[in-house]
Formats: sequence, structure tokens, C-alpha cells
Amino acid sequence: MEFRVLGRVEVVIDGRARHVGHARQQCVLAALLVDVGRRVSVDQLIDRVWGEHPPQRARDALYSYLSRLRRVLAPAGGAGIERCDEGYLLRAPQDTVDLHRFRRLLERARAVDDAVAADDLYGAALGLWRGEPFGSADSPWIHRLRHSLDQERLAAESDRGDHALRCGRHTRLLAELPARIEEHPLDERLVGQLMLALCRAGRAAEALDHYRRLRHRLAEELGVDPGERLQRLHQDILTGDPALNGGSEPADRGVAGALPRQLPPTVLHLAGREPELALLDAGLRILDDGPGTALIISVSGVAGVGKTTLAVHWARRVADRFPDGQLYLDLRGFGPDEAPVAPAEAVRRLLEAVGVRPERIPADTQGRVTLLRSVTDGRRMLLVLDNARSADQVEPLLPGSPSCLVLVTSRRRLTGLVARHQAQHLSLDTLTPAAARELVAARLGAERAAAEPDAVTELAEHCGRLPLALSIAAARAGTLPGLPIGTLVEELRDERHRLTALATGDSEDTDLTSVFGWSYDALSPGAARLFRLLAAHPGPEFTLPAAAAASRLTPVDARARLAELVDAHLVRPGTAGRFLLHDLLRAYARARLATDETDEDADGAAHRIFDHYLHTALAADRLLDEHRDAVAVPAPTAGARPQPMATHDQAEQWFSAEHAVLLTAVQQAARTGFPGHAWRLAWAIGTHLHRRGAWQEWVETQRTALAAASDCGDRAGIAHARHGLGVACAWAGRPEEAHTHLVTGLREYGELADERGQAHTHRTLAWLAQRQGRPAEALEHAEETLRHYTAAGFVPGQASALNVIGWCETLLGRHPQALSACRRALDLFEQTGNRTGQAYCWDSLAHAYRGLDRNAEAIDCFQQALALFRALGDRYNQATTLTGLGDGHAARGEHAEARACHRQALGILRELGHPEADDLQRRMTETAPA
Repeated sequence: MEFRVLGRVEVVIDGRARHVGHARQQCVLAALLVDVGRRVSVDQLIDRVWGEHPPQRARDALYSYLSRLRRVLAPAGGAGIERCDEGYLLRAPQDTVDLHRFRRLLERARAVDDAVAADDLYGAALGLWRGEPFGSADSPWIHRLRHSLDQERLAAESDRGDHALRCGRHTRLLAELPARIEEHPLDERLVGQLMLALCRAGRAAEALDHYRRLRHRLAEELGVDPGERLQRLHQDILTGDPALNGGSEPADRGVAGALPRQLPPTVLHLAGREPELALLDAGLRILDDGPGTALIISVSGVAGVGKTTLAVHWARRVADRFPDGQLYLDLRGFGPDEAPVAPAEAVRRLLEAVGVRPERIPADTQGRVTLLRSVTDGRRMLLVLDNARSADQVEPLLPGSPSCLVLVTSRRRLTGLVARHQAQHLSLDTLTPAAARELVAARLGAERAAAEPDAVTELAEHCGRLPLALSIAAARAGTLPGLPIGTLVEELRDERHRLTALATGDSEDTDLTSVFGWSYDALSPGAARLFRLLAAHPGPEFTLPAAAAASRLTPVDARARLAELVDAHLVRPGTAGRFLLHDLLRAYARARLATDETDEDADGAAHRIFDHYLHTALAADRLLDEHRDAVAVPAPTAGARPQPMATHDQAEQWFSAEHAVLLTAVQQAARTGFPGHAWRLAWAIGTHLHRRGAWQEWVETQRTALAAASDCGDRAGIAHARHGLGVACAWAGRPEEAHTHLVTGLREYGELADERGQAHTHRTLAWLAQRQGRPAEALEHAEETLRHYTAAGFVPGQASALNVIGWCETLLGRHPQALSACRRALDLFEQTGNRTGQAYCWDSLAHAYRGLDRNAEAIDCFQQALALFRALGDRYNQATTLTGLGDGHAARGEHAEARACHRQALGILRELGHPEADDLQRRMTETAPA
């Protein structure tokens, strides 16, 4: 977990930046982060977010923002927003906020005596800055704080410049200071630093010219001369004072006069890698602390993510810290034709690079390793070992000197280096959306990118924010300056042909299919097969059981194959036991599935995956509503194991985790020739979508289900899907459309002589009529419901129908009749052991008692219902019952108890992300005491 405000406001969870919300919501988060771990009063928050002129209902808006932010932070687990003493605090360690890390690093830098250490600490602090503090967030308080932080940064940059001059790092200042002076042309301290750096670089004439320009500008704009200190420096340069040469660059040392400078050229623009660069900078501090052995940093990541680019860019940035040489060696661990460089050959190349004559190099590998450690002993060198295949390939190349740093890149995690040599490991992820757009703009030009911002955003997403893919796409657009970016985006929209659209044709190194293929070819046969079968999975996220179903493996074997794919960075581990397959890698897996598997095997994998989700969803739905009428489902195919679960909470958690996957699965099953899975899976997730309040998604899945059942002529499926679509439309606020579907479904169930189906539909029509204020019509449908359930001999249905009849009687004001019907329903539910039905009956009885103004008895009934819903783990109905219970207390004048119940209900609805939360919040606000 990491919070960033030194740039755009961001929350980073598991290495990925999460969307925080719009600018005002970012203000709320920033207001808490500045005082992380400390209480911020509600009044303070309102002042920080809106200033002197808050909106009329600022507190309500603030609570809404806080609720949304809690949902953003929920996946992290370790951090959260808490209410305390009429205020709020964000509970998280201070060092998770880049602002506090920045200030702490500055404190350390100002406390140390060593100029080198201070310079490094200042560098680490300034490296945390990613742009203007707080990004698009704005308020008077933000504006003041932003200005203050800019002053802190400017002071830190100036202090760092002084330390750089003290420790002989003036070369770096020659590159940094001109741009800074352009921003602050009258800053004498900055100009003095540049003059001294130029003088030490043998460019005294330029130093004097800078002084003349500043003196002229000060005279014209302010009518003053430069300060005494700058005048003295000017005089010292004129006279060639030898004292100016103090703190010169460290003298070069090497073997046999050789000072290798082998680093390749770096890119002009490295986008979005500030956190990784800061971590690499931290490695230098470890080296300076003297670990006793050479420091090893391993950078791993998927092909094309920019490992080499990052390594070379950083190596060049810190090259002056390694005066005895910088070595670079491509180990060819993954490539088109050539075999990986053998350890003996790799050591030979390094020995020659440091000046060992060929005749002195031993013939045997161990002799060469020993000599390499001897000639590097006591020297401060940087080794970049690029594209390593394994830890075994790297280990012979490690120097023994504690002042050397080894930077290794690989598509694998190289856990052997971590385990045996305490290597620092950096896993490189794809770019953030903002960094991806920045990279495209840098390649195409800011003006061209700004002309088509939406196209640039879509281009970045279609490229999976993978730097190599973005560079290829930008290069294509760059060669055709008249081509709209949107035209290229059109080519990339079809994911089946995306890799072809990104092919360059001129080099395997920049052809994604080839680049991915080098990693794929290094896999074991079992892992390679699992990788391509995962292309059949609906969506990029999956779990171990889903992978086992795809490959028809046992969970133990599937876990071993997944570990290999994770190690090769072809699959990324996520949170809570989930895995992620990058979009472009999914496209590559799909291509391999088409070429390396028969149609029968590919269809078999899809069948097992759909069976896994269908039968797991059915089992989970049964835990949510144990007495829901079932649909006929074929047995799962061999190898498709449902995920085991035993409790209501586990079912809710599974549905929540798999929500996006299940929606995609319905669509994919319908599209790829599995219509039976499509309509049955849509039916199985109906309870979940209802309780989540996902009305529109419910409507869409049921439309797909109806089309799928119609395509295959499954009459029962058509009736079930049409009924489900009617229910979903009713909840989505489309009563006319709902009524049309339900009436048609009623006829279809009648043609099938399906008594239960007709009963279900009449029950839904009764509920719809209730919602539309037609209780008499609702009662007619409820009585028809009872008739059909009785004809079917379905006792739980009869009980449910009686409860609906009781509810309709309550709406008609016939409360004694309502009590009679609900008590009969309760008796039947108790006889059948249906606790869910009992809970609904107690709730209906409570409302009937409310109608009779017998509020004490109503409260007792609500409490009975609440206890049952809690025992069942039914969170949504706990909230609705608490709302009714609060209303009962309010009717008795027990306002404190009423508010407590309503607050509990609101909290549950907020946690569920349910749309009814906003309605309850408004009602609570309207009825709150003045």
C-alpha cells in the first residue's frame, strides 16, 4: 500500500495505482493524508476541501466521499478511514505517504555530515516527486499547501546542489541547473552553483558569462547588484583561485589502465518509472552502508515491460558513483536463435573488458571466476547483466568486492539470487494509465497527442500499457504524421488481430509475437499447455481452481504449472489467490491455442471452465437462498471441479470476487457456442446481482440468456430467462418492459405445464403490482401464486405465497387478515425448516403490526427477522430489516435507537456498494434533529 500526493493523488495497492475519484474526492483523501494517523475534525475537512464557502450540504457530501474512499482502500486491508471524536483519521503508517517520506529523507539529509550520503538522501527525496503536488485536486487549502511544498522542493534542490559540489559531483549539476535557472532566473544561489560547476569542468568563460547575464538582469529588474558571496566567487574565477578546484571528481582507477564505459545509450524519455528509480537509488544507500559483499539487484518482468531500458537509464544516471568502470553484458537468456551465453564465455568477456590480456585468462571456468574476483577486488564498479536466463548463469559473474553493484535483468524472478546471495528483487509492472499516455505523447509530440486525448488513452489500453507495444504503436503513427491516432486505434480494437496490428516486420526484437515466443519456448510442456488453455478463460483474472479446470489438472499440479508461469512473468500473481494474464499475452495465448491445440481440445477447455463457474455459482447461490427453486443442469464434465464452500459468507465473498468474470462468462458462453451454460449461469447469479443492486448488469445478462436459450430452442431456458429478465427490468425501474416479459413468460410456462414456473411468475407480478401502487391486482397474483404452488405440491412455495398475500393485505389496510396469512406462512416455513422464509415472514408480520400501530410488537418481529438474517449471513436483508426496525423505534419516539438502527443499515449498504444507501442517507438527513 502506498499513497502519493507529490504529483497526481494516487493510491497504489499491490503495485497498481487505483482510481481515487474526481478532484473533490482527491481533496478529501489529501486532507487526511497530510495528517495520516491523526484525527482531522469534520470542520477541518470541510475547510480543507471547500474553503470559506462550502456547499449547503457539505457534511452529506463529505460522508459520501469518505464512503467511496473506504471502498477504494478496502482491497488493501491494512489501511482504512476511521471515525473518531467528531472527526476522521486515515490509519496507515506515515512512510506509506510519499509526502512524509520526502520530509523524513530531507531531515536525514540535513543531519548527516558526509556530503555523498547527504547528496544521495536528497536525491531519493526529490525522486519521489512526479509532478505538481495533488495533481488536479484543488481548494484554497490545497493551493496554499502546494505553494509551500514547491518552496520545500526548491530549497531541497538547492541544498543538494551544495552537497554535490562538496563531493565532486559537479558534472551532474551541469545538466540539471540550466533548466532550474530558467524557472528562477534571479536565484543567486543557483547561478553560483552553476558557475562553480562550470569552473571545475574547465569552462570558466561560460561561468563568467552567466555572472554577467545575472548582474545585467538584476540591475534592470530590481536595480541592485549581485550579493557579496556571488561577487566573491566571480572574482575568484577571474583570478583562477586554486581553492575553487576542491571537491573534484574522483580519480579513475582500473585494471591495467582499462576503464570500461560499456553502458548502451539510454532513451530520451523514461515515463512513469519514478518509484522504481527511487528503489534503485535506495540500493545505492545499502551499498554505501557496506553490506560486506557485492550488492545485487534483480529486475524482472514480462517481455517488453522495459527492464533493459530502466536498468540502462538508471545505470547511466549513477555512473559517476562507480569511477572504476561500468560493464554491460547481454547474456542472451531469451532470444531468437542464439543460445544463452555460457558462464565461461561471459566471464572471459568481463575479464577482457577490465583489461586482462587474453593470454592471462585461464582455460577453465573456475580459474576465470577466481581471476575476475581478484581483479575487481577493492574496486567500485557497476555491472549490468542483461537478459539473464537463470541464477546459475549469473552466479559465476558476481564480483567479490563489497563496493561493486550488479544489476541483473531477466524475464524470470531469479529466486536463486535472492535465496543464495540476498539479492534485492524489483518486479517491473506495466505502466500506469498516466505514464502510458505520457510515453505516447513523448514519442508523437505533445501537440499531436493533445489533439486526440481519447484516442491516446484507448491506444494505451489496447497496448496493455506495455512499453514495447506502446513504442511500436507510436512508431507506426510517427512514420505517418497525417494519420489520425484514432485510425490506428480502430485497427487495435479487435483483440483477435491486435498482435498482427502491432507487428513491425523489420526486427524480431520489436515483434511482440517473437518476443513473447522466446519466453513461451523456455517453458516446460505442461506449463506451456496451461498457458495456452488459459486463453479460453472469460477475462484476464482467474483462480487456481479455474486454471485446474481449464487444463484438467489436479489443483496440486496446476499450482506447480502456475508457479512456473509466474516465474516466467507470463502470468502475474494478484491478491487473494488470484492470477492475471496481461491482455497482449492473452492474445498471444489465444494464437497458440489456435495453432497448438485441436478444436476439440480448445472446446473441451472452454467447456470445463464454464462448467466450473456454473456449478460453483449454483452451489454458492444455494448458500445464499437454500430454498430457491432449482433449474435442471447437466452434470459437470470430467475435470471441471466446483470450488468448495460451506457458508453464506464464503458464497458472498466468492460472488464478489468473481463478479466481473461471471458477467464475462455469460457473454462468452453465448458467443462461443455454449448457450446452455449462458442462460443457466445467468440464472445462477441472479440472487447475487439482486443483492448487490447491480440492476443494469442483471438486465444485460438476462437479455443474453434469453437470446442464448432462443438460439438453441430450449423452451424451459427461454421461460426461465424471460422471467429473470422481467425481474431484472422491474428492479432496474422499467416496469412496463418488466410486465411485458413476465406476461409472456407466464404463457411460456403454461405451454410447458410448469406449475412452479407459473407460480414464480405470478409472485413476481404481484410484487411488481405492489411497487406500482396496485395492491388489489397484487393480491390477485398472490392468490394465483398460491393456487399454482398448491397444484405443484410445493410446500415452501405455498408458504411464500401466503407471505405475499399477507403483505398485500397490509398494503390494502386489512391488517388482521395480513397477520392471519403471515402466521400461516410462518407455520409452514417452520415445518419445512426454511429459515429464510421465516425471516421474511417475521418482517411481514412487523409491517402488519406497524399498520395496527402496535409498534412494540412490530419491534419484536423485526428483531426476530434480524436475528434470522444475521444467522443466515444475509447482509442485504439485515440492512432492510434494520431500516424497518429503526422506523418502528421512531414511531415510539425512541429516536436514539432509531438513529442507531439506521446507521447500522447504512453502513451495511455502503459496504455492499448498494444504490439504496444514498436513499437511506437522504432520509436520515431529512429526519435528523435540528
